[in-house]
Amino acid sequence: MNKPLIGAFFAALLLGAGITPAVAAESAQAQESATETAPAAKAVTFAGTVALSNCSGSVVRSPDSQPTDPALVLSNGHCLETGFPGPGEVLVDRPSTRTFTLLDAAGSGVGTLKASKIAYGTMTDTDLSLYELTSTYEQIETSYGIKALELETAHPVAGTAITVASGYWKRTYGCDIDGFVHQLKEGRWTWKDSVRYTPECQTIGGTSGSPVIDDATGKVVAVNNTGNESGRECTDNNPCEVDENGEVTVREGINYAQQTYNMVPCIGTGNKIDLDREGCGLPKP
Repeated sequence: MNKPLIGAFFAALLLGAGITPAVAAESAQAQESATETAPAAKAVTFAGTVALSNCSGSVVRSPDSQPTDPALVLSNGHCLETGFPGPGEVLVDRPSTRTFTLLDAAGSGVGTLKASKIAYGTMTDTDLSLYELTSTYEQIETSYGIKALELETAHPVAGTAITVASGYWKRTYGCDIDGFVHQLKEGRWTWKDSVRYTPECQTIGGTSGSPVIDDATGKVVAVNNTGNESGRECTDNNPCEVDENGEVTVREGINYAQQTYNMVPCIGTGNKIDLDREGCGLPKP
C-alpha cells in the first residue's frame, strides 16, 4: 500500500499483528525530494482535500447531496484509526472523533474538521473509508469558502488525464489512467477493477487516501491506495495483477487506485450509507 505514516506505538501494534509497518516520515520525505512531480492541470487544486494524521483524503459529495447534509470525508480503509480491516470485514456506523485539516486551493490549512463516525470502511474488494463529519457542506463553505469535491457517477475511461492530490504532503501527481485490473492482490487483501496509473504518478507513503481527480471535469473518479515498491509478487506493499484467466503480472514501480463510482448509489438521503440501495456496489458486513 502507499503506506499511512504512523507513530512508533501504532507501528509496533501492526508488527505484532503481522502487518508490514508504515515507512517513517523521514524516509518518505527523502523519497519525495528525489521524485519529480508531473505538472497538474490548472483546474485541479488542493481545495477540498484534507490531511489526516497518517494519510490523505478529501471532502466529497454525491450529485444528490444537499448543502445541509453532514459532509463526508473519503480516504482509504487502511487509513482507519481502528487499524487495517481484515479480509471480509466491513465497518458501518462506528463512532469516531477523528480530525482532519482542511486545505484551500494553495494547500494551506484553513481549519479543522471533526468526524462523528466512520460511516463506512473496508479493505475487501476495494480500499476505502467514508467519515461523516459534525459539519455540513453549507457550514464548511460558509466558514472556509471551500466546496466539496463531487464524486463521478460513471466508470472512468482508460487514457483519462488525472491528478492525485495529496493533502498530507500538499503535493500533486499528474498522469493518465493506464487501464484497469481484474483483481489486484496484496498480502491478505484482494481488490477488484482497480485503476492502474501510467508511470508518471509515483505516489509515496502518506498519499494513501488521496482523491484521484479527472483533470477535465474536476470530479473524483478513484481513491489512491497502493503501488508495487520492489517487484515482489502479491506481498504487502507489492501488489500483483491477476487477470480473468488467473495469470499473474507484477509491475514494479506502478501505482494504483480504487474506483469510487460504484459507491455513489450507496449514499442515500441525508448522506446516510445504505448498502441495500439499488446500484450500490460496496461489500456488506
